Amino acid sequence: MRYISLDLEMTGGNPERHQIIELAAVVEDTKHLHPLAELPSFRRLVRHPEYVGTAGALALNARLLEELAQKGPNPECCTAEELLPQLREFLLAQGFKTDRKNCVSVTMAGKNIASFDLLFLRQLPGWGTLVRAEPAMLDPAAFYLNWRKDSRLPTMTICKARAHFADQTVAHQALADALDVVQLLRPFYDFPYYQQLPTPPPQAEEKESPE
Repeated sequence: MRYISLDLEMTGGNPERHQIIELAAVVEDTKHLHPLAELPSFRRLVRHPEYVGTAGALALNARLLEELAQKGPNPECCTAEELLPQLREFLLAQGFKTDRKNCVSVTMAGKNIASFDLLFLRQLPGWGTLVRAEPAMLDPAAFYLNWRKDSRLPTMTICKARAHFADQTVAHQALADALDVVQLLRPFYDFPYYQQLPTPPPQAEEKESPE
């Protein structure tokens, strides 16, 4: 299957108030694997007339804000209105198809993507008409859950530790984090969990009752 690993950086945690300032997407084809550095990728910084955010989020993304403050031309910068049209163009160039409503529908992967990132994506002009996510989404946390010991789904840091990553820190850089999700999911391509389940014993044939 083909999916995109998508990650966002925002100015805060409220999708109705705070803003996406970086989006990155990486295309993964589970049938034809390539080195992570060679995967098709899309990255955009998102400019806004002004930025509204929390102190913690703005401090965490100071590097992005400095890049956004530069006045020279930057092909990786766009406005919020331009973001989904450009993402759509990228997805079409990678061979993704449109549905009956001419919307590009893709399977998405990401840490907390369904419960957090998707809420911000829905605020973008063109979401659901230009690009939309398939209902089922891939979160690596489910693959690294310790069912007997964990009281909640593991964080990205815990997932990376359990996957034995050399660097277990979270970059909080959209492209790097999207690539980490692909790397976390890859071990499960050849060994899907359902194939590890025991085969149930054959059912005894029912005998016909005498009439």
